[in-house]
Amino acid sequence: MFIKLLALFILVPILEIYVLLSVGNLIGLGATILLVLATGIAGAYLARTQGLALLMKIQQEIAAGRVPTEELIDGAMVLAGGLLLLTPGFCTDLAGFLLLASFSRAVLKGWLKKLFEQLAANDRIRIYRN
Repeated sequence: MFIKLLALFILVPILEIYVLLSVGNLIGLGATILLVLATGIAGAYLARTQGLALLMKIQQEIAAGRVPTEELIDGAMVLAGGLLLLTPGFCTDLAGFLLLASFSRAVLKGWLKKLFEQLAANDRIRIYRN
């Protein structure tokens, strides 16, 4: 696991620098900086609106006496998307927007649920229920 994280923390910045330099060569330095700023502002706005909507859904589920599991998964994905959008770069922005957009988040959530079920079935993670 350590090797995978190390590779991630080395390869992602290298990829981001490459993409930023390539875009900078294509559209110019000023336009690239404006584009990075615009994606950051748009991402912050999306994270805020999506996060507030999720908080309302979580409150509704709790008020109805249900555990908000779906909403908590969505909340974790919105948080991760917001953090990715705060990181300068186009690749992390794309990943962040995918986590914030409800249509792609639904697909990713389905994939994550299957992954968690598979890990639990293989006894690689344990899920405790009260």
